[in-house]
Amino acid sequence: MKKMLKDKRLFLLNYAIIMKKRRRECTMKKKMKIQAFKHPNIPHYEWEGEMLEKTDDYVIVLCKPGRELVHHTKGRVFTLENTTIELFPLNEWYTISCQIREGEIKSYYCNIAKPSEITEDAITFVDLDLDLINKFGEWEVVDEDEFIENSEKYRYSNDLIEKTKKELRKLKEKAEKNALPFHQKIEEYMKKAV
Repeated sequence: MKKMLKDKRLFLLNYAIIMKKRRRECTMKKKMKIQAFKHPNIPHYEWEGEMLEKTDDYVIVLCKPGRELVHHTKGRVFTLENTTIELFPLNEWYTISCQIREGEIKSYYCNIAKPSEITEDAITFVDLDLDLINKFGEWEVVDEDEFIENSEKYRYSNDLIEKTKKELRKLKEKAEKNALPFHQKIEEYMKKAV
């Protein structure tokens, strides 16, 4: 009886380890649609990329040159000719897009957004307008006017406005301390995927 219990526990432990590993395994070449919405759920823009990694905490996507960005808000389609590695945290209030050129990160574009959600073939997030960017070695907050305009237009609650500002401050502090989340992962994937 003890041996059966030990075997059953060992089986369950191994099964749990295997399932956890499968969830974390790199899913190279899996196409994902990425959809950005305006609050509360209005289509804003979308594009496609290849999933590099999915965990319980985030998804990492590679976007290659030649992809189309369908911009619903502007009613236009753009062809993007850059390579990016994009990070979509599932429990944090931002997304990060790193533009890669000649094997180096050339710029960061961080959206303050509600935590991303993932389905079998799509990643979605609600863009809350405020952005933190770094193109020339300096961090800058952009689209503050858009945030004010959209907070009225889409009737952001006071709680949402305060949460958005707080999350921007937290991300800016991390960026200025060179402690952006996933920085090491980005460099790993740059070497493998670009």
